[in-house]
Amino acid sequence: MTAPSIRNVSEREARQVAEAAREQDWRKPSFAKELFLGRFRLDLIHPHPTPAVDDVRRGEKFLATLRDFCESEIDGARIEREGQIPDETVQGLKELGAFGMKIDPKYGGLGLTQVYYNRALALAGTASPAIGALLSAHQSIGVPQPLKLFGTKEQKETFLPRCARTDISAFLLTEPDVGSDPARLATTAVPDGTDYVLDGVKLWTTNGVVADLLVVMARVPASEGHKGGITAFVVEAGSPGITVEHRNAFMGLRGLENGVTRFHQVRVPAANRIGPEGAGLKIALTTLNTGRLSLPAMCVGTGKWCLKIAREWSAAREQWGRPVARHEAVGAKISFIAATTFALEAVVDLSSQMADENRNDIRIEAALAKLYGSEMGWLMADELVQIRGGRGYETADSLAARGERAVPTEQMLRDMRINRIFEGSTEIMHLLIAREAVDAHLSVAGDLIDPDKSLADKGRAAAKAGGFYARWLPKLVAGPGQLPRTYQEFGELAGHLRYVERTSRKLARSTFYAMSRWQGRMETKQGFLGRIVDIGAELFAMSAACVRAEYLTETGDHGREARQLADVFCRQARIRVEELFGRLWTNTDELDRKVVDGVLDGSYTWLEEGMIDPSGDGPWIADATPGPSRTDNVRRPIG
Repeated sequence: MTAPSIRNVSEREARQVAEAAREQDWRKPSFAKELFLGRFRLDLIHPHPTPAVDDVRRGEKFLATLRDFCESEIDGARIEREGQIPDETVQGLKELGAFGMKIDPKYGGLGLTQVYYNRALALAGTASPAIGALLSAHQSIGVPQPLKLFGTKEQKETFLPRCARTDISAFLLTEPDVGSDPARLATTAVPDGTDYVLDGVKLWTTNGVVADLLVVMARVPASEGHKGGITAFVVEAGSPGITVEHRNAFMGLRGLENGVTRFHQVRVPAANRIGPEGAGLKIALTTLNTGRLSLPAMCVGTGKWCLKIAREWSAAREQWGRPVARHEAVGAKISFIAATTFALEAVVDLSSQMADENRNDIRIEAALAKLYGSEMGWLMADELVQIRGGRGYETADSLAARGERAVPTEQMLRDMRINRIFEGSTEIMHLLIAREAVDAHLSVAGDLIDPDKSLADKGRAAAKAGGFYARWLPKLVAGPGQLPRTYQEFGELAGHLRYVERTSRKLARSTFYAMSRWQGRMETKQGFLGRIVDIGAELFAMSAACVRAEYLTETGDHGREARQLADVFCRQARIRVEELFGRLWTNTDELDRKVVDGVLDGSYTWLEEGMIDPSGDGPWIADATPGPSRTDNVRRPIG
């Protein structure tokens, strides 16, 4: 049995699939969820959680070993030049245990905490972003994490020792015509005795070119004895019928082993299914709850590198009789990089430590960290290019050839760009976070705006919603943020926390007003929802920065400087927040929709005259019809 290359589904079905994959319940508290509801639960993040002594000792020991390896064995310029991580470098990372950082020691891994795993990725990612991506894709979304959360005892014993030391894993969900809309997934896994038979094509398979093990998402047809639905499998990458048809090349991350993988009549034992049939998307999303933290962790590393280069260059380069850093136009950029790096590290460390403690539900925090880290990381890299001027646009090899320091600023900018797309684009992250942020409203009033619900259902929903809002709305009027002595233990940062408390209530009121105004059309107001989420991200980052500064002050570790950075960051963030609030209601969203209609119906084709399109021929989306491969297998296993 095969499936067509494209599944046509309705918008409603697509949303139902995505909704079914969500974690429906909130069994643990969530700082960010409460923040969007206008409840500033500082007690959930302060005092700053701290790691166990043994975890610190083990983590610091590995970081020291990894640093030595990165400095002596990783040649980032060679990886960029050759477009490939040398086999001996990958082997060295395996021997170091870097592929088993998060795997339990009983399976041969290092058993590092999320905090130290992220710090290791930040370190390795600055040596070579391609290596950071290799290690992250293997452990954050590849075989180890879903098996840790959902695997059977037998699966863990079979696969985790391999992942810890010898095998590379990859995660295969995306298809040529399926991205963030999994309802259209075309790859099938048809039950056949004690096996499943896989057919389909997967695109953008990070690590897929060199992988030994794959996590594959495929659709099981419903049949007698089979619930069906999107299901996760561990698949041996060398199985008959699997062909890596192409190794993709990108703007950045030139050492990334990312390809196109075809499955044709690939037999996978039922014992390799992760979880029950139909649970694949839920497994993927749950895995990403902490897996997403790896990406902003590497953005933190980039911020630190940007700060170092900006400091050294801006002190050495003189214009008009003084270092360029002393000119306000450049100095403002340096201040932004320093303050934002501090805040982003605060966000990642706080979220990671909460993940390690497992006391809080961090699905929104991790998503906010990914969103905020990717956007701010890109801005910091872009600002560094501007600070470096023409040298920022020049390649490292060219700089070295004419006798200057080989600073790969333009490469860093190219490498960073993908982070706004990886693991959920900024636009998808806005919608995902917005859905979680309004969950409390939909749980009590969702039936009121559902066109398929009966009048009786709407009546019951109205009664339920009335009780909720009668209790909730009065609490949005006043709060601790209006009292001048609240949060005094934070010293000069107390005012920023009072601002966060007041603004979280304003954010909740704005969300409620929008839901009242647009009701069922709220989900189409993506511009509004994106700004709501961006405000929440800034408030979360402000909170994390203040809590981290207070923690560093108490521990005597650069406390004065930390408070200064937190203060500057919060002042910068407050300006952005006020601008976002202004754009909630004063914007061009409706006009933009009209222009888009005109563009799509051809009204503005005259505007395209006077240029040459250098694009090649070919379809916009490659054919992904199931069947045998007609190309050579470019899979390149290492070791």
